[in-house]
Amino acid sequence: MNTYINEEEKLKHPYYKLMELRGDKLQSELSSWSRIDLIEWLSWNDRNGVYKDEDSLWEFDNVLAKEEAIEIITRQIAES
Repeated sequence: MNTYINEEEKLKHPYYKLMELRGDKLQSELSSWSRIDLIEWLSWNDRNGVYKDEDSLWEFDNVLAKEEAIEIITRQIAES
């Protein structure tokens, strides 16, 4: 099922709001998120990525650290 979200709803949704931030504001916001919230955002933004602990353990034999998640999110937002 493909769910459409309109522009007004996007402005209210924290995942979309995050994508509008840059620089220090983005870093400050990401730092306030839990590691699990960061992983959830990454999984939402990149459905083919390996971010969740169980998948990451199986694929890479480790889990994604909070700092790594912040770096990946920052890069993904900069590239969008």
